[in-house]
Amino acid sequence: MSKHVVLFNPRSADAKHRIPNSILQVGSSIDGTFPYHFVDGNLEVDPLQTILSLIDKHDMGYVGMTVMPGPQLSQAIPFAKEIHKRYPEITMIWGGYFAANQHKVVLESGWVDYVINGPGDSAFPALLEALENDRKDDVPTIPNLIFKNAEGKIITTRKEALPDMDNLPSFAYEKLNASYPLENYLAKTFMGGKTLAYHSSFGCPFTCSFCAVVPIYNARWKGLSAQRMADDVLGFKKKYGIDAVEFHDNNFFTSRKRVVEFAEKIKGESIAWWGEGRIDTINKYSDEDLQLMQEAGLRMIFLGAETGNDEVLKQMDKGGTQTGAQIKEFAGRLKRFGIVPEYSFVLGMPGESPEKVMRQINEDIRFIQEIKRINPETEIIIYVYSPVPTEGSELYETIQEQGFSFPRTLEDWLSPDWERFDLRKNPLTPWLNAKHIKRIKDFETVLNGMYPTSSDFRITKGKRRLLRWVSSWRYKTGFFAYPYEIKLLLKIWKYRQPEEQGFYSE
Repeated sequence: MSKHVVLFNPRSADAKHRIPNSILQVGSSIDGTFPYHFVDGNLEVDPLQTILSLIDKHDMGYVGMTVMPGPQLSQAIPFAKEIHKRYPEITMIWGGYFAANQHKVVLESGWVDYVINGPGDSAFPALLEALENDRKDDVPTIPNLIFKNAEGKIITTRKEALPDMDNLPSFAYEKLNASYPLENYLAKTFMGGKTLAYHSSFGCPFTCSFCAVVPIYNARWKGLSAQRMADDVLGFKKKYGIDAVEFHDNNFFTSRKRVVEFAEKIKGESIAWWGEGRIDTINKYSDEDLQLMQEAGLRMIFLGAETGNDEVLKQMDKGGTQTGAQIKEFAGRLKRFGIVPEYSFVLGMPGESPEKVMRQINEDIRFIQEIKRINPETEIIIYVYSPVPTEGSELYETIQEQGFSFPRTLEDWLSPDWERFDLRKNPLTPWLNAKHIKRIKDFETVLNGMYPTSSDFRITKGKRRLLRWVSSWRYKTGFFAYPYEIKLLLKIWKYRQPEEQGFYSE
């Protein structure tokens, strides 16, 4: 009998009611070959104790964790340390963006044995088979792995081609349901009363220099077919009564043919949906395509606008096709179809001097206000630039030259400052000073008062009117400093920023 496996999804502030697709998919890859157990940190009162109890109860050989940057580290790091301390014989395997992008500090902690560097559908079961059958010499031949060899050298194996997702095993929903009823994951959002979180593709075909996806997928993308997606979504509607879907793909709209076909298949089913895409990609869709998607339930699209400055867009490697003019034009275009653009902006890019950094911040603020004039319904998400280790890019070389470096030990990532870094709110970068951060945060506060997000449906019409009345003079005059009266109202009403807390009401 093979040893048991624990698959752990650490708690994340913005994903409390999101189906843990990462461990679900990995579990499906070993279904029938290894006995395994799901542990969801979002739904457990004491997830570490749950894991330890499973280890004590079963012949446990492996613990797998999916680890994303930010809040998940607060459980992943101390849990890995404690499990290794109590059960050093258990093999610890991490996957996810943080594990892959920060693999050196992860492996040098001594608590993690292997990192899955990309999709684990083949790598994870192959690794378990090799370890279970005492064939460690086979491990370097398994793609998508990073580990330390006997001499302490970090080995990165080759990348495999992205799999045909339709040929992958069906997600082990019933297995998850046995531990965590799926109804727990169907939450009330601004789109519907029962919203399903769904992942339909791997990767992204672009190479933006600030994006954590790039080092893992190397500009590759593969997605489920429209038929498979429609079957899954309509199956959830029939069985659980869902009325909305969040597609958490890195780039859901990559394939126009797939998206249009999916829209045709769910049109008339009264299912609202949301997804992430690129402006320069979706702008190539025809008006007929956009009209069809709206009629099929598309409510909002998350789009990386980043900045209105064309030179900075080039520095970000935004594919060479996205421009400030296009960003404005597309916001107006979506307005005609009643689809809400959710634009994210990255402020605080490296500059030659503090004055130049401030000028760019103010330029981006004016550009955001112009977008709001063109389409007031546009949702605005503001991030502060946080570097990712995109080795070889001009931007990464620039930030290193300016003195930026990541934490040197895994436990250093547990500091509140570095958690905020991963949320792209407090980047600890040497080219930003307190005045820069204050300017960005004050504008964000005034913007949230003037245009509260529609995704927080608890902010009633009356509250919105009061917020706008209090904020309007600041917004119009550009006096954003010390917006304490707005902060007080937002705090009293527990205003939710979707980039931090997601769409949910709790």
